Amino acid sequence: MKGSAARSAEIIGLFCRQQMNVKKDIPVRSSEMGVLIFVEKQEEPVTPLMISSFFRISKPSVTVMINSLVRQQYLHKAASATDGRSYTVSLTAVGRELVESTAKEYYRSMELLEEQMGSAEFARFIELMQQATEIISRENGRS
Repeated sequence: MKGSAARSAEIIGLFCRQQMNVKKDIPVRSSEMGVLIFVEKQEEPVTPLMISSFFRISKPSVTVMINSLVRQQYLHKAASATDGRSYTVSLTAVGRELVESTAKEYYRSMELLEEQMGSAEFARFIELMQQATEIISRENGRS
């Protein structure tokens, strides 16, 4: 089992590194890029709690990322009309442009996988990735 686990970790690690390096010249960290893509995909106003829940990270971490993205002019913060402590975030024109240009690179990798693996195998791969993510999330939730 030890050899199998080590080999599996190598393969998964390599896959993740290759995905993270799809477009290395982006001006934000990959975690910040994830937030920008998340905000762009939502049909309703995005709150820090929504980001925290989706990425399973602490609200203070989300606040740090949001503040960084606002400073870099990729996100805009709008105060809540009913609660002065709450706010929503939305993409600026610069943020939207970054997401659109970067997303093409990321999606190209997924399209390549589907093309080379075939639709059925690719769908199975995605199902297994989802299952693995859920297992690890449950396990981490117990820690």
